[in-house]
Amino acid sequence: MKYQISSGNGPAECELAVTKFWEYLKREYSVEVIEASPGYNRGTYRSVTLTSESDLSEFFGSVLWVCKSPYRPGHQRKNWFIHFSDCGEAADERFDPDKVVFTAIHSGGKGGQNVNKVETGIRAVYTPTGDFAVCTEERSQYANKKKALLRLQENYERSRRECERSCNNEMRKLHVQLERGNASAKFEGMDFVRVR
Repeated sequence: MKYQISSGNGPAECELAVTKFWEYLKREYSVEVIEASPGYNRGTYRSVTLTSESDLSEFFGSVLWVCKSPYRPGHQRKNWFIHFSDCGEAADERFDPDKVVFTAIHSGGKGGQNVNKVETGIRAVYTPTGDFAVCTEERSQYANKKKALLRLQENYERSRRECERSCNNEMRKLHVQLERGNASAKFEGMDFVRVR
């Protein structure tokens, strides 16, 4: 799964909380960073996008960090909220031609009697997604197979790009929709200790 940790439009303390929460997840779970947007202070992050096979749903929503500000010692506020959400499946799988199943079909159109006797058309199915492409324009099965494979790959890549764009738009919306309060998890102090 793909996840995002976000400071929303919070101050530098929230960006530090994003960094500390990310470090906590690295210690406790197997996570891999996809993208990190740097914060105002060195070594902090406004948002971090990561992937993990672990179920991190217990942290969905607001995450509270209770700590006096390390940047503004006289500041009264101690509660800093960040947001944690899932972004769906990580779309990192590349098109694999070995997972395509080809079926010969009758072609229509030009080609004389040959099109009625020989199955020169090709139907290609990409088994992981069920997407398919048909090619019957060429007179040889080999040429139709090449074209069908190319069409299938182009469709897969286009669909993948659209999914990625949609996910990125969703993450941008979540970045500014931080709910302060009703925290799903609470941490305290500069050591970022979880309070259960």
